[in-house]
Amino acid sequence: MTTRRVLILAPVLLIFILLQSYFWVPTYEQQTRGNPQRLNEYIAGSIGDASLLNPILSADSASSTIESMVFEGLIDRDEQLRFRGRLATSWEVYEEAFFYVNESASIPGLGRAGPQEVANFLKTAKKNKDTTASGFQHSLGHITEISVIPPKNFTVIREEKDPAGKKTGVTFNISVATPARIKLILNRVDQDLFQNLTQLLGKDYFESFRSERFLSIDRRIDTEKLAAYARELLPATEHNPVLLFHLRPGVSFHDDHRFDAGDVKFTYEAIINPKNLSPRISDYEPVKAVEVIDPLTVRIVYKRLYSPAVGTWSMGILPEHLLNAQALEKEALRAGKDPRSFSMRQSSFNRHPTGCGPFKFRDWKSDQYIALDRFDGYWEGPANYQRYIYRIIPDLLTQEMEFYAGTIDSYGVQPHQVARLEKDIRYQSFSGTAFGYTYIGYNTRRKPFDDPRVRKALGMAIDMDKISRYVLYGQGEKITGPFVKQTDYYNHAIKPLTYDPQGALKLLAAAGWKRNPAGRLEKDGQTFKFTLITNSGNDLRKAILAIAQDAWKQIGIDVRTDLLEWSVFIQERVNKADFDALILGWQMGIDPDLYQIWHSSQTNPYQLNFVGFKNTEADDLIIRIRQEYDHGRQVEYCHKLHEIIAREQPYTFLYVGKWTAVLDKRIVLKTVDDAGNVRYTKIKPTKTGNYSFYFNKWVKLPQVPMMLDEG
Repeated sequence: MTTRRVLILAPVLLIFILLQSYFWVPTYEQQTRGNPQRLNEYIAGSIGDASLLNPILSADSASSTIESMVFEGLIDRDEQLRFRGRLATSWEVYEEAFFYVNESASIPGLGRAGPQEVANFLKTAKKNKDTTASGFQHSLGHITEISVIPPKNFTVIREEKDPAGKKTGVTFNISVATPARIKLILNRVDQDLFQNLTQLLGKDYFESFRSERFLSIDRRIDTEKLAAYARELLPATEHNPVLLFHLRPGVSFHDDHRFDAGDVKFTYEAIINPKNLSPRISDYEPVKAVEVIDPLTVRIVYKRLYSPAVGTWSMGILPEHLLNAQALEKEALRAGKDPRSFSMRQSSFNRHPTGCGPFKFRDWKSDQYIALDRFDGYWEGPANYQRYIYRIIPDLLTQEMEFYAGTIDSYGVQPHQVARLEKDIRYQSFSGTAFGYTYIGYNTRRKPFDDPRVRKALGMAIDMDKISRYVLYGQGEKITGPFVKQTDYYNHAIKPLTYDPQGALKLLAAAGWKRNPAGRLEKDGQTFKFTLITNSGNDLRKAILAIAQDAWKQIGIDVRTDLLEWSVFIQERVNKADFDALILGWQMGIDPDLYQIWHSSQTNPYQLNFVGFKNTEADDLIIRIRQEYDHGRQVEYCHKLHEIIAREQPYTFLYVGKWTAVLDKRIVLKTVDDAGNVRYTKIKPTKTGNYSFYFNKWVKLPQVPMMLDEG
C-alpha cells in the first residue's frame, strides 16, 4: 500500500517542484533585478584556466584573452585588418643597406674601383634617368643617401663544437680586418636592391667577394669552416630594415608609472633572454638592435629582410620597472631563492600582472575565475564596463545553463545547437569560419611516428565525413594544411586525405607493420600501441578522441586515450613534448609566418613545434616567406610549404570549424559625442567576424532596447 501511494504521489510532487522552479528562477531579462551592479560587469565563460598572465611567456588562448585586456602593444589591426597605432601613434619603415667594396672586381665602364669611386659611380647613376632597366632605376629611386664606411679591425671569440654540434668549451679568436663598406639609406625596404645593382656593378660583383681573405684565426681550421665564419662576420651584402616608432605621450601603466621607450626595449630584451624560455623568441630573433632615441621614440633595426616585422609589435609591452634585473633580484631574495637562477618565469608578476591596457588585474582564483577592473586612466578613455570576469566552467552544458540564467553574458554555441540558437530571437547571434583548425599531432621524435608513411596511414584510417556529420553537425570544413583557409596562402589544389582503411594498411605494411594472428599490427615483435591525449571539457575533442581510437582499433592498433585538465595538458604534456599523439587546435592570424610552429629550430621545451617536425626544404621555405615582401612570391612559397607539410603529415589535419556565438541581447554599443549626446547602436562584427572588436564601448542595458536598423 505504501509503495502504491509513493508511486502516485511522486509524479505529483515532481510537477509541483517544476512549477515552483518555473516561478522562482528569474527570466533572462529579470536577472539583474535586485543587483543593478550586474549591469556594470561582463562575465565570460571558459573551459580552461590561464596558465600565466605574461604576454611574452604564455602560449594558450585563455591567457591570451586576459592579456589582451591587461596589456597593450605598439600597434594592432583595425576592423579592415590594416595596422593602426596603439601605444605608438605612428611609425616609419625604411632600410639601411650595406655592401663591401670588392676592389678585385671589374665594374663595367669603370674597371676596378675603390670605395669613393664606387660611391660616386652610384651617385652619378642615380642622377642619370636613362641609366638602364626599370627595375634598377626603381631601386635607385628609393636611395636617399650614399656614403662610405671606412675599414675597421675587430676580434671575436668563438667556441668549438663537436661533430654533433654541441659546444666543447674550447674557445679561439677570429681577427677581422674589414675592407671599406658602402652604406645606402632607402626610403622603403627594397628586397631586390642588390639584384638590381648588379646591372650597374656587374653580375659577379657581390658573388666574387671573398670575405675569408679578411679573417685570421689563432688555430688551424678547415676551409669550409673558415668560409662559414667569413659569411657570418663579413656578408658581401646586408639588408637592415628599420622601424621607427613614435610613442604615444601621457600613457601610464596601471600603477601610474609612465610608459616610455625603455619599456619597449626591455620587452624585447626579456623575450630574447634565454632564461625566460619565451615561445615568442623566433619573432624577435631577426632584430639586430632596439635603440631608445628619446623617451617617446624607439628605433628597431633588423639583421635581415623580415616581412612580418611590423605585426610582431602588437605584443603586449611589459613594465620595465617591475621586472628588470633589480626588481627580480629583490623578489628572489624576498622569496629566499637564488637571484642568479631566478627568472621572469618564476616571478609573482605572472599571477598579478600590471600593464597599460583597458582593464587592470584584480584577483585570480585558480580554476574558478580571473577578475579585472576597469582602468580609468586608459589612454583611449575608460571602458563602459566597470569589471570583466573570466569564469572557468569546464563543462559546456554548465556554461550553456549559466548563459540561459544570465550568470555569463555570452556562449560559444556547440555545433548541434546552431540550428536552434542562431535564430533564437532572445539573443543576438554572430557566426563565421574560424581562423584556425583542429588537428591530431604526432610526436615525430618517437617511433613509429618518425615515419611519414605511418602518419599518413593514421590519417587515412579516420573518416572525416563521420566527424563532420556526427560531431560537427555540418559546422566544419575539411582542411589540408597550416594556413588560414580564407586567405590565398592556403593551397586549395591539395586534396584532403581519402578515407581508405585498406590503403592505410598497405602503407603500414610498407613501413613494416603487419597483422599478427590476433589481428594486431606488429613489427619486430612489438605491437603497435600508443596513447592519444587531449584536454577535458571539450566535447568535440572528446568525440574525436573516441572516433580516432575506434578507427585505429579497426586496423589493428591498440590506442589508449586520456583526458587531462587543461593546465596539466598544456604545461606538463604539450610544453614538455611528453606525448605520443594529441588532439589540439591552432587559432591563426592572417600573416603567413609559421616559423614558431613549423621551423625545426622551434622544437625545444616550451616552444610551439612540439611535434618535433624537421624538414630542411620546409625550413628554407619558412625563411623565404619571412623575408619575402612581394605578395605573389610569398603566396608561391606558402603553397610549396603547404604541399610539403601535407605530404609529411606531422599533423592529421581534421577541420576548420564554423563558429557561432550568442550574446545577451541587452548588450549594445554606447558612444558619447563631444556634445555629450549618448547613442546606442547594435553590435556588428568586423569583416573577419570579430564581434568583440569594440568591446570597450559595450554596455548592458536594463531592458532589451528597441532600435532602428541603423542603430
